Amino acid sequence: MANPDPFAQVPGLDQMRQVAEQTFGKDGPFAAYFRNVDPASLLQQGSDFTKSMFDIALGKSDIAPDQRDWRFKDDAWTSNPFYKRLSQAYLAMTDAVEAMIPDDLPWEEKARAQLAASIVTSSFAPTNTLLGNPAAIAKTIETGGSNLVRGFKAFLDDLVNNGGLPRQVDSTPFEVGRNMAVTPGKIVLRTPMFELIHYAPSTEKVHATPVLLIPPQIGRYYFTDLTPGRSFAEYTVAQGLQYFAISWKNPDSDDRDFGMEQYVASVVAALEAITEITGQPKVNVVGFCAGGITMAITAAALAAKQRDLINSFTLCVAMLDFDNDATLGAFRLPALLTVAKAQSAMKGILPGSDLGKIFAWLRPNDLIWNYWVNNYLMGEDPAPFDILAWNNDSSNMAAKLHTDFLALFDDNLLVEPGAYEALDAPVDLSEVTCDMFIVGAVTDHLTPWKACYKSGRLIGGERTFALSNGGHVAALVNPPGNPKAYHFIAPATPETADEWMETAEKMPGSWWESWTKWCGTRSGKLIPAPKALGSKAFPPLMDAPGDYVRQ
Repeated sequence: MANPDPFAQVPGLDQMRQVAEQTFGKDGPFAAYFRNVDPASLLQQGSDFTKSMFDIALGKSDIAPDQRDWRFKDDAWTSNPFYKRLSQAYLAMTDAVEAMIPDDLPWEEKARAQLAASIVTSSFAPTNTLLGNPAAIAKTIETGGSNLVRGFKAFLDDLVNNGGLPRQVDSTPFEVGRNMAVTPGKIVLRTPMFELIHYAPSTEKVHATPVLLIPPQIGRYYFTDLTPGRSFAEYTVAQGLQYFAISWKNPDSDDRDFGMEQYVASVVAALEAITEITGQPKVNVVGFCAGGITMAITAAALAAKQRDLINSFTLCVAMLDFDNDATLGAFRLPALLTVAKAQSAMKGILPGSDLGKIFAWLRPNDLIWNYWVNNYLMGEDPAPFDILAWNNDSSNMAAKLHTDFLALFDDNLLVEPGAYEALDAPVDLSEVTCDMFIVGAVTDHLTPWKACYKSGRLIGGERTFALSNGGHVAALVNPPGNPKAYHFIAPATPETADEWMETAEKMPGSWWESWTKWCGTRSGKLIPAPKALGSKAFPPLMDAPGDYVRQ
């Protein structure tokens, strides 16, 4: 006689599996969870969970929340018997859900299942409800319920104006050109795809070899030029480096054909303009995130054409080898990708707001439920914060670039020499032999630092790796002066990231300090700072930050 289906023995579970497959597709993260739940351990986990609940009810459980978990900071979670048991029951449920995912799954399938588990378990946290949140109850008593009135108004406003997600930031104190993106400079080149900013020097002498920043195409460049004192651009020119940056146009439906080929050609155009303006044959290039992918492709294409325009290459929080256990891999789902491609093809763009929602659900506790509690239950306004204000100022991705990135991501084309072409040249990253500085971030959930280390080894030349504290963006916006800032640094000669870590030196302060010293030693002699920006061939068009950043 056939063995009974374990799913059928647990009330409601088989129905949940069917709904998940019908709603999100058989390749979706929720279907992936149910597909990969180990039937042999399902009943065992159910038995263990039942035992845990009995221990909790009798007060014999030693389950306790992580001290870093913001949801259970209120004293009531330890002093009040009801709330203590409530937290223990929730944590026992979370452990049971996560424990049913087998350890031996392929990383991509496991990431999908883990993503589904985190979305579900975070959604059921008792702190998301008024009765399950002692801090919110205390606030309600203190304010006579006015917090809930303010929260309900905020909820309705977000439902209409913010895609149904709670707002993460109060952006009103910030304005581009007034207190963000204010490092002095001029727009010296404008094309249909980008504006080139030439920043004004702030020292009497500058290093001869200039620096060009290539930001990601899916975020406005000015996260590298936030409020004064927190600006990478401001700090770079203060160290005597001649500094240029690309500001990408925010594409609309008419720009659907902006693809990787066009972005690579744009980087080359910027490099050529900078060499003409400065009179220098080479440029130090810095690529952040997706801008790093673009710059790596550009560098390899130039190497194939034997064009020696690049002096050094800095790659920050960027992956070039996509066969890695990254949370973003959970979204490499055929059904989801088909829908996303269809949407961008129909609209000509993938709206920045859609990308923002995807990234938010990668970390639901921190990026969704944290603000749900603050805004709706506590009735508080989100705090003003320059990074989140920048993040809220989203930009679109052109349909062609979206397709190109998915092809690079799905087929891992940059790993195999010649598998990808740009500017009619084969891309072989090992042919890029200039010195290289690579930056990873300790808590990066999009491009894990070990994946960044592994990716950097695809490129030839002498390599230095720096591991910064912080996450994907916070590690980049890391000005000197923060007493909590630190980074590890060492030559990237070991084969693996773990071996590198054994050799790395922990340094106090920001990686910006180590990088500017590294870059300065590769930037030639000191020369008098230019008295004017641009050149006869590339005259200033307007003050920075330009027009494109405001579109």
